Amino acid sequence: MSTADHYTYRVRYSLEDSQHVATIVEFPGLSWLADDPVEAFKGALQLLSEVLDDMQHTGEVPPVPLGEREYSGKFQVRIPPEAHRRLATEAAEQCISLNRLVSERLSAV
Repeated sequence: MSTADHYTYRVRYSLEDSQHVATIVEFPGLSWLADDPVEAFKGALQLLSEVLDDMQHTGEVPPVPLGEREYSGKFQVRIPPEAHRRLATEAAEQCISLNRLVSERLSAV
């Protein structure tokens, strides 16, 4: 079983709350507010630790942390035919495959 520190956290400042908010990507319903970003992170970490303990006691299976998941490197995406044509033309002009062009663009994000 994964521990709370294996999950993906984000800390940002919330103008609405006038505090820092920490969220856990794999648990979108959980968050923690604090005046300090480090305290927000620590609060979210402790909260998730308690949630994982509760899940273990009730027999629930928590989501696998993003960092522990296996990725094949393949996924399908649907785009409008015009965009497909434009990308294929650009790839041909650069003498590279469409796959390479799209991979380079996505890797640059």
